[in-house]
Amino acid sequence: MIKIGITGGIGSGKSVVASLLNLYGVPVYVADTESKLLTDTSPVIKEKLTALLGEDLYTEKGLNKKLLASHIFGNPEYLRLVNAIIHPEVNRHFSAWTKSQASDICAIESAILFESGFNEVVDKSLMVYAPMQLRIERAVVRDNTPREEIVRRINNQLPDEVKRDRSDYVIYNDDKQALLPQVEKFLASL
Repeated sequence: MIKIGITGGIGSGKSVVASLLNLYGVPVYVADTESKLLTDTSPVIKEKLTALLGEDLYTEKGLNKKLLASHIFGNPEYLRLVNAIIHPEVNRHFSAWTKSQASDICAIESAILFESGFNEVVDKSLMVYAPMQLRIERAVVRDNTPREEIVRRINNQLPDEVKRDRSDYVIYNDDKQALLPQVEKFLASL
């Protein structure tokens, strides 16, 4: 089985490319969605996060996301420790998920493919690239979030140039080049 890692910055269109791959029969594991679910349900994550951040981190309704955010926002050390708890569990979950797939190819979509180390468990990394201004415009509309907040999030991500240099393949989602032929060409290259 060939495992693909799909990455790109906020508003780049990695979810669109993941959807196109899915239309071609490539199952896609969405790391952001799965990590949120696991953070809420995994006994391993719950035990370790509670030990790190306190018993009040989880309520009868699940994870207290605001409390978690208050611990990690502006605190790189806590963010690193929390990620060191969550990322290995997501990695294990992805590995188990791939074994349950009938396809010869599968993918993981992750904005933090390289930062999380998920790139180590895939065979090919695919970056979806879009110009910064276009990314900001898309994210502002999609998330209904002020421009300044989107720019702050972008500035907290690995720069596009670094992702592009580390990726095996780049798809340009710049509203000038059609995505479908690029996705087809990528799949043919596998």
